[in-house]
Amino acid sequence: MDKSDTEIKRKPACSLIIRCYNEENHIGRLLSGIMVQTVQDTEIIIVDSGSTDATLLIASRYPVKIISIKQEDFSFGYSLNAGCAASSGDFLVIASAHVYPVHRDWLERLLRPFQNDKVALVYGKQRGNEKTNFSEHQVYARWFPDHSDGNQAYPFCNNANAAIRRCLWERFPYDETLTGLEDLACAKKFIGAGYRIAYEASAEVIHVHNETPRAISNRYRREAIAMKGIFPHESFCFWDFIRMYVRNIFSDCFHAGQRGVLWGNIANILIFRLMQFWGTYRGFVQHGLVTRQLKQKFYYPNELSRKKYTPAQSEELRPVIDYSTLNDRDSK
Repeated sequence: MDKSDTEIKRKPACSLIIRCYNEENHIGRLLSGIMVQTVQDTEIIIVDSGSTDATLLIASRYPVKIISIKQEDFSFGYSLNAGCAASSGDFLVIASAHVYPVHRDWLERLLRPFQNDKVALVYGKQRGNEKTNFSEHQVYARWFPDHSDGNQAYPFCNNANAAIRRCLWERFPYDETLTGLEDLACAKKFIGAGYRIAYEASAEVIHVHNETPRAISNRYRREAIAMKGIFPHESFCFWDFIRMYVRNIFSDCFHAGQRGVLWGNIANILIFRLMQFWGTYRGFVQHGLVTRQLKQKFYYPNELSRKKYTPAQSEELRPVIDYSTLNDRDSK
């Protein structure tokens, strides 16, 4: 057996790239969830941009490789490129440090669409937890539906829960100049090169956002700035701000009312949607069109329906992770 055969056999089933900064409250749960996946032959790379809390102490208790970058050098694209460059797997799984998988076969489901050689990128479902703002739950439901799509017609995806082929990352590395949406920019290039974007609804994670109103505004502002860079003709005027704010407030209040939770959530709905669309408007201070499908995906509210609300149910036979039974390695 020659050296090349040995190296091929030693390749992990996938490499996980996790960007983090001060994630001591979340990263232990994600790493615990990775440890009990049905896909065990994994390589975990932490890309840290100057954490000052216990993030790295917690991460060091797991079999991970830690890459450190300077805060002043950080961009979403740069941190991902650094992690991908340090990896060895043919499939690169990108996960936010503040997500955690719902099922033990999360990785297995996320990687399954790559059986089709034309699939360049797969992204999975995201949902919130009990602390998630009602409007953010609505955003997740719109962006990440309950049905999969093996050949998505437009370049939407999200790097909080996604995977790409290493060979295509080498051809199309992440844009290090963007203020966000580096995932969408890559997806656009993949589609342009004749490859497919796949959405896998069964590869589900919980995405924990606990942001102040100002942080919400800043998130949507930087994403709007990036959107302009990816789609130079896109625009979002003050009238769009008013129209989208009113439409989404009405939609959120309707759905909250259907579920009997309106009065406990109305203040948060008003604040979240205001910060979302004010931040978006501020990011689009210059005139500059995204495809109609993509614009609707990002900005438009969920459809109104009077059918009885029932939470999405996971398949009964799938192995669900009980985090309360996992080893507590993340105590500080």
